[in-house]
Amino acid sequence: MKNETLNRRTKIANDILYYIYTHIDTDINIDELSIDLNISKFHMHRIFKDAFGKNIYENIKDIRLQKASNLLITNKYSTISDIANQCGYSSQSSFTRVFKQRFLMTPKEWKNGGFKEFSQNIIAQFPKALLSTANFDNMEPEIVEMPTMSSYYIRHSGYDIGIKKTWQKLYTWVLNNKIENYKQIALYHNNPTITPLYSCQYIACIVPQSTEKITNDKLPQFTIAKGTYAKFDLSGEYGDVLKFIHWVYHEWLPQSGYETTTKPSYAMYHKNHFLSQDENFKLSFYVSIQY
Repeated sequence: MKNETLNRRTKIANDILYYIYTHIDTDINIDELSIDLNISKFHMHRIFKDAFGKNIYENIKDIRLQKASNLLITNKYSTISDIANQCGYSSQSSFTRVFKQRFLMTPKEWKNGGFKEFSQNIIAQFPKALLSTANFDNMEPEIVEMPTMSSYYIRHSGYDIGIKKTWQKLYTWVLNNKIENYKQIALYHNNPTITPLYSCQYIACIVPQSTEKITNDKLPQFTIAKGTYAKFDLSGEYGDVLKFIHWVYHEWLPQSGYETTTKPSYAMYHKNHFLSQDENFKLSFYVSIQY
């Protein structure tokens, strides 16, 4: 009974966070959300705070700012007002005020290069990325249309070596369910090169093929969004991924003529370095784009 209650509370907390991420460009209505989840607002707030250590409104503010700070770098054809609207702000002045409180500079200063020192300070927290010798200058993506994918997942707070244990748990679940045909996907709700690593939300996902039967449905589910993506194929070792993400968002996207959206990027593993003994990976990285 205790486990059932914990699983239900975990599912509610994850459902709330999923709703926030997928509706970040709207005026998020907490009353409607509590009705959809069939729980009181008080209970909903308490479950969320217990799970994530901050209240729902603080989380919405954090996610809006994380998305906006990324779009200001990548979407050079969008105005600051466009980006504010895309991230759910009703006015540019309110967006500028909260942005400056968080990043100690205006959105314009950030967009004009202020993000670079901020980003370097974050990467400095990840020595493996600093030591990476990988070079991506000649890499060109394939433009693809990706379908929606239904996944089972475990959420990991933070971009750190603890992700390995999350993947081990997920792989144990796969073996327990005797799932043979599936995809391993890592969802990046944040750009870890401009979001403090301890704040990043990393989602380890299993996407079973439609013929697979799931007998243990302990894990929560959500849908990975369909859309148009730039697909990069790469291989390397632990530490190269963060350096690659930095290159994609800070160099390739601003120079590409494309803009990104608020949909999260994701990596589809062909070889998962968190599950391989040599810590080498082979993956396809998908970045949502528009033109």
